[in-house]
This record gives sequence, C-alpha cells and structure tokens, in this order.
Amino acid sequence: MRFAIGVDLGGTSLRVAAVDESGRVLERLSSPVKTLAGRDRVIEQLCESAQVLIAKHGASGNPEATLAGIGAGVPGIIHRETGQLRRSPNLPGWENFPVRDELERRLGARVHLDNDANLAALGEKWLGAGRDVDSMCLITLGTGVGGGLILDGKIWHGFLGMAGEVGHVMVSESGSQCGCVSTGCLETKASATAIVRKARAAIQSSSDSLLSKAVVSGEPLTAALVFRCAQEGDDVARRIYASVGKYLGIALAGLVNTLNLPLYVLGGGVAEAWDAYAPAMFKQLQRSSYIYAEGGTRVVQSQLRGEAGLFGAAHLALVAAQTS
Repeated sequence: MRFAIGVDLGGTSLRVAAVDESGRVLERLSSPVKTLAGRDRVIEQLCESAQVLIAKHGASGNPEATLAGIGAGVPGIIHRETGQLRRSPNLPGWENFPVRDELERRLGARVHLDNDANLAALGEKWLGAGRDVDSMCLITLGTGVGGGLILDGKIWHGFLGMAGEVGHVMVSESGSQCGCVSTGCLETKASATAIVRKARAAIQSSSDSLLSKAVVSGEPLTAALVFRCAQEGDDVARRIYASVGKYLGIALAGLVNTLNLPLYVLGGGVAEAWDAYAPAMFKQLQRSSYIYAEGGTRVVQSQLRGEAGLFGAAHLALVAAQTS
C-alpha cells in the first residue's frame, strides 16, 4: 500500500493527514496555528504531526506500507524551483523562507510544495466536484479570496507561478484598500474580512437589526453570524450577502468570458453561506456573461469543503511518486 502525507497550513490552522492512493484518509490531525509564536515553532508543529502519522501508518506500523512523499500547501507566492515561500500575508516573517528544504531536512522525505488554493483545486479535481472534467477553476472564500486553475488535469501556475489570483480581480472602481494596495478587488468585497467590515458599518446605522442585537448581546461579529442572521430574515444581513453575491457574479463573469471552462467551484468558509449569496451571484452572472447565458457552464459549491487542500496535497505527492 502506498500513502502520502498531506499538509494544509493556513494562517490560523494546521491540518495533516495520511491518505492512500484511493483517497481514503487513514488518519488526520488538526491543530490551531499561532503564527505569532514564530516560524520555527510552526514548522516544528507541522513536522511533529507528520512524524506521528508516518510512524503510525508507515513501514514501522504497517510493513506493507510505503510513503510516497509529503505534499504541503501554504498560503502565498511559491517559487516552485527553489521551494521558497516568497511572500505570504497570512504568515508574517516567512518571506523568502526555504520551506521545502527545511521540511525535507527535518522529515527525511521528499516534499512537494504548492500554494494552498492550487492544491484545494487539485483535491476537488481528484475526488470532488471536478472529477468528471479535465479543466476547472476553484475560488476559495475565506479570510481572503484565493483561486486555483486546473487545465487538462494539471495545476496551471502561469508565467510567474501566480495564476489564479482571483481575489485580486477588480470588480469595483471604489472600496476599501486591499492587501495588494489596490482598491475594488474581489477580496475586499466577498471575503469573510469584507463581510465583517460591512456588518460593522451596517450595525452603526441599524441598531434595531437582528445582527446588531446579536453583537450587543456579546456574540462575536463573524461572517458566520451574519449568515445566521440572514437565514433568520434580517434585512441588513441579507443585503450584505446579496452584495457578496453581486461581486462574485462580476468576477465569475470575467472568468467565464475569458477562460470558458466547464466548471467553477466555490469553496472555503464563506462558501457555506451559499443560500444567502447564490441568488444574487447567478443573477449578476446571467446578466454579465453571454457565454454563461448560453448554458452548460456550471458554478457549484465545493464537495470536499475544508478537506480539499488536504486531498490535493496528498495527491500531489502520490502523482509525483508515480512519475519519478
């Protein structure tokens, strides 16, 4: 039996899993990440989890098991040839850090590194909504907005390795400044951060809304709270998610018109609020993309939810072992 270790490292959480060639999860470990504790502590935490799974499911625990390698997804810009993380807004202090070499040194195994959204797209292609297509686009809606492209079954990295930066597609001429220093980016309109910012502003002018009352009662202001209030009929919360849907529709229309892919998948925590934003999204998409209006193009919610990155990371290592 051949298996791989999949790693999904985010700005707030770490997930590590042992996955076999059929996509069966042998075991998964999850833990919060304290990036303020420093880069070395996070790397140590990652390696400790991987070592536990390798020892338990590798040759020492199962004589018939073979470790194919380790796939790791991290947020940010990856230099694929050197395995360096060039820059990551969610991992302060990691600039130009040789993540791949450091993991290989500590774990004594081959490590394959890629952007976390790229690997989520690969996972969705392997075992999720993209199983029946050769090409697709995944948009991740979380703290920020990311994206990954699969073309003819493979990750499309682009010229500088930065393909799929959907969060920085401009969807408005105005708005808050983005982390990329531009304004009007999708990330400033449809991320969890954007939803909380819109909700905070709305509360100040609508003190009698369900959302405002929930926050006054002590509930943390999160995108999930805004969604719950929208489900309960709060007009303020509904308008916030309708705005999210509108800007997603604008971005998707540009992607559909440019790429003409058969499938676009929405994943990440904010994507769970599908019922709140999807009607406005499809209305805008129908209006803005004549290609979408022709029919056949699918826009769907992720099937793997938060597990897509783990599966994609493991699959990356498994495929590399088969071809080496």
